[in-house]
Amino acid sequence: MTVREIAEKLDLNVYSGEGGLDREVTGGYVSDLLSDVMGFAKDGSVWVTLQTHKNVMAIASLKELAAVIVVKGLEPEEDAKEVSDEEGIPILGSQEQTFELAGKIYNLIKG
Repeated sequence: MTVREIAEKLDLNVYSGEGGLDREVTGGYVSDLLSDVMGFAKDGSVWVTLQTHKNVMAIASLKELAAVIVVKGLEPEEDAKEVSDEEGIPILGSQEQTFELAGKIYNLIKG
């Protein structure tokens, strides 16, 4: 399943990084601690978080993540969107809470 398919099926906003929408998604990771994501997220995962600053993109790039999804109606900061576009790693957004969104993503990927 691609980032684009997840975005369409879950009606997610695409804030930036449109060039990476066809990245293949192999799993997911949920955390708001950058060090946790850096230590344990697997490449190809979508990262669900409430963090919106550009350091998120540094971790996403380092870990070769497929996309970042921000929750609770939060929007990424402008400098995060710039890095997202440069790296081709999409930042998506949802109005939903983390728990609900993570369950839906899990069902799409594993279902």
